[in-house]
Amino acid sequence: MPSVPEVAFSRPCFGIEEEEAAARAIRSRWVVGGPSLAEFEKRFAEVCGAENAVGVSSWTTGAFLLLKALGIGPGDEVIVPSLTFIASVNVIMHAGATPVFADIDPATFNIDPEDAERKVTPRTRAILPVDQIGLPCEIDRFRTLAAAKNLILIQDAACSFGSKFRGAPVGSLAPYSVFSLHARKVITTGEGGMIVTNDGELSAKLRRLRHQGMSLSDYQRHASSPTTFESYPEIGYNFRITDIQAAIGVAQIQKLDGFLARRRAIAQAYIDGLKDNAIVVAPSVPQHVAPNWQSFQVRVRDGKVSTRNALMEHFYCHGVATRRGVMASHLEEPYRHMAARLPHTEAVALSSLQLPIFPDMTNADAERILEVLSRFAT
Repeated sequence: MPSVPEVAFSRPCFGIEEEEAAARAIRSRWVVGGPSLAEFEKRFAEVCGAENAVGVSSWTTGAFLLLKALGIGPGDEVIVPSLTFIASVNVIMHAGATPVFADIDPATFNIDPEDAERKVTPRTRAILPVDQIGLPCEIDRFRTLAAAKNLILIQDAACSFGSKFRGAPVGSLAPYSVFSLHARKVITTGEGGMIVTNDGELSAKLRRLRHQGMSLSDYQRHASSPTTFESYPEIGYNFRITDIQAAIGVAQIQKLDGFLARRRAIAQAYIDGLKDNAIVVAPSVPQHVAPNWQSFQVRVRDGKVSTRNALMEHFYCHGVATRRGVMASHLEEPYRHMAARLPHTEAVALSSLQLPIFPDMTNADAERILEVLSRFAT
């Protein structure tokens, strides 16, 4: 049994461009709140088709800032899928609000709009649909629901930078979207996040809140006279992303088209190779959606957790790293007391796993993974 899998599960794609960008930021001495951050925010917003992007230290801090800035807190309910990385749920609790779990469409792994609508109560203030595995949710249906019920709509786009829905980029589809820049994402700064919105006034507030509520950014203060002093009109936080990270992000965004093309080629190889596979079924992609394939998640056909686990062990014994599928947050200790009934969520969480996918994977790697799968016996 190999101690280190020969085919990694995921790997950031860095080159000399990222090294040089980070070095330039370091040499400039503008290592936080400077020109690299401004450039990264501008380019990120352009890709999303939005007017503003606000860089933060993580998806979680970004979503928290947004909830606080929008006044969501104690007494409020926020509808969210349970089938998501637990940060999507935790951040609602951090803001003092209450998560209300909705079930999913098992074919796409995304939140079911009809079940979300059933979960609306007089206390509901917001909906937080998640774009799972980089496959955009049915955001147009959530826009309609939010408008009908007078709810705030925040798209958890942690995994979906570069994805499109009905031809429009994710980030242009909801009033507020929050992205992740974690190491497993399509572009990465190691850690970090980005809030995207067309609301200029809110963006200015978010920039203050990420920096202890300070009225002037570092860049503005350094460009002003020595007697231009900042003030602190509101209580803020330290949720900044550094200029070193932002410089890496600029280099990554310049490679986005290539990253997406490579991920889509690997995903297509998987999809072609899994047609009529007796063991697993590939995710379903609606025709109006163009995912970025941040992850490639499959389900075992018999729905058994024992089969899923045995398949993961089989891959590992043959030098291929995998991960379990997206978790069911409501089954974790902090949320079990809610006793949510989510049959599709639980079935998917127990029967799914994720295959390797990242730009540096070779065609031979994908062929090997499919060949290893073909040798699995239930």
